[in-house]
Amino acid sequence: MKKERKKRLRRIAERLKLRRARRQETVIGKITITHSGYGFVSLPEDEHGEKPDDVFIPAQFVGDAMDGDEVKVAILPPRPERPGEGEKGPAGKVIEVLNREREELVGELLAGHRVRPLNKRMPEEIEISGARNGAKRGDWVRVKLLGHEDGVWRGTIRKVLGRAGVIAADLDAVMAEYGLASPYSDSDNLEAEKIEPREIEREDHTKALTLTIDPFDAKDFDDALSIAPGKDDSEVVIGVHISDVAAYITPKSKFDKQAEKRSFSCYLPGRTLPMLPKALTAKISLRAGADSRAHTVFLTVEKATGRVVSFRRCHTLVRVDHRLNYEEVQEFLDKGKAPDDWSAELRDSLKLLLEMTRKMRQYRRETEQFIEMDLPEIRVLCSESDNKILGLVSKTPRESEQLVEECMLAANSAVGIELGQKSVAGLYRVHPAPDPEKIEEFTAIMQESFGLTPGDLTERKACNAFLASLPDDPRRPVILSLLLRSMPRAYYLEKPALHFGLGKGRYVHFTSPIRRYPDLIVHQQLWNLDTKSRTRTVATMARVAADCSMKEENNDAAYFAANDRLKLRYLEEKLEAGGENFYEGVIVKVVSGGLQVDIRELGMYGFVERERLPGEYRRSDFGFREERGHKSYKPGDFIYLRLSHIDFARGSALFVPAGITR
Repeated sequence: MKKERKKRLRRIAERLKLRRARRQETVIGKITITHSGYGFVSLPEDEHGEKPDDVFIPAQFVGDAMDGDEVKVAILPPRPERPGEGEKGPAGKVIEVLNREREELVGELLAGHRVRPLNKRMPEEIEISGARNGAKRGDWVRVKLLGHEDGVWRGTIRKVLGRAGVIAADLDAVMAEYGLASPYSDSDNLEAEKIEPREIEREDHTKALTLTIDPFDAKDFDDALSIAPGKDDSEVVIGVHISDVAAYITPKSKFDKQAEKRSFSCYLPGRTLPMLPKALTAKISLRAGADSRAHTVFLTVEKATGRVVSFRRCHTLVRVDHRLNYEEVQEFLDKGKAPDDWSAELRDSLKLLLEMTRKMRQYRRETEQFIEMDLPEIRVLCSESDNKILGLVSKTPRESEQLVEECMLAANSAVGIELGQKSVAGLYRVHPAPDPEKIEEFTAIMQESFGLTPGDLTERKACNAFLASLPDDPRRPVILSLLLRSMPRAYYLEKPALHFGLGKGRYVHFTSPIRRYPDLIVHQQLWNLDTKSRTRTVATMARVAADCSMKEENNDAAYFAANDRLKLRYLEEKLEAGGENFYEGVIVKVVSGGLQVDIRELGMYGFVERERLPGEYRRSDFGFREERGHKSYKPGDFIYLRLSHIDFARGSALFVPAGITR
């Protein structure tokens, strides 16, 4: 651990030297614009294969750059009035846009020939020139950008997409803005349904008790589990059976190209956009009561410790005996209650799976020190048939889900190891260690707003110690959310590298080939290995890794845009219906115009305008302080609110302190 720490400190020192040497240079890279208007420019690797630090672009120096543009940046010298700024990374000014990422965007037509973009990373408003082409105020429109002059973006309306506020039109707008592929056509489904599987030598495991555990409304079933005694009484063998999608999807075939184009199934609230045609996924899913083709990893696990002592991968034929959902399995784990049709063998298998996965998780906790975050996800439930909003659901990982996850993690790790052993090009899932500067910023927020000192969060052990120390109150999920924002994204890479969150160094995605192209391409590589066919090259995998990483981020952005939009619709419907209107929040940021508040039960930020606060307040270093009293508002404080109204044009929910009626 000490050697690793010394190496990391040396790397930080080297980066600081590079920053100082680069102060007066110009650099070229891709800019990412945040919701707050400032940006970061990502630079390509240097000649040593090292990734330089991103260049921070203050909002006033973004110029006419848009999110995703390739830009030339002049590095700014540190400001003398802010000593030490030079140690916090380079800042720069955009001096030229070299290549535009996009020529069009989607937004809502407002009064005065203005369009507000759906994507909050885009300019705040576009002035429309020329005819409206039939568009009316409140319509979603596709806009062609004409240029940027005197601080104003101008564009022309190309197409009307639908009425903002109609959920189907809102989802159409999200799909158009983020370039999501349309669902497969009926003819595609008919063609896909006719695909016959390729043959390969298979082991018959149809006699082994096999089960699936999925959400109650799952439509695709690409994984199943079994458990059996090992050759030694001290071991058990867990079978992780994955749908053998490579038997149906050959490299460079029509639906392989379509799957690569999509890269992932996209699950918008109220609309599912599958990576593969539905007719095909229904055919290749591991169906209950039918013999199914699977690609299986058998894990030999030590009973006493939960250590995976060995693994074996092969193509199999399996028969799912029981289709289970997380809710009923959780009921069984919590209370021992099981449906009447559960056999004694099924109950015993579930008990043993639970016992072993608990030990496997504890063994990983001790040896790999993975980061344990239990931040709940709040998502909108929206029916796909009629686009009715059904409510919000909070999803926190339960032990029934952890049981499945533990087996999938072990299978993914095993496949990653085998790819390396057999020198087959792979697609690895990597997660870089946290950037010390971002951790420093997070630490400052924790100390100033929450009175907490996190420690060195670039170390997993310190990170878990900090997480274990967090208060068990509404501040905890807020802190977890802020910590997640300070961590880098995981992505795909053609070579193995650290997955910081899991504490693994050779990890791939293998267990979801129906909905993720990175998993499918790994299956295809292994199929070709097993049939002594030519596998894809490292160069090909590098291209696919970059493409999948980009599309995953785009899919996530589309999901959050749709989820946030439908949450506003849900709140509007709830407000109009009357009833309870009371929320607890935690202040996360104080700006001149008011308070940004994290409202956990909604999984969103709300805003309280300064003029809606009771009394007169002045801005202080920490927040707002009452002019003639002791009341104050600062980050980390609890605040009780009621919803005032929804500003759909700006995509925000406005609240007032509870008890305020004006």
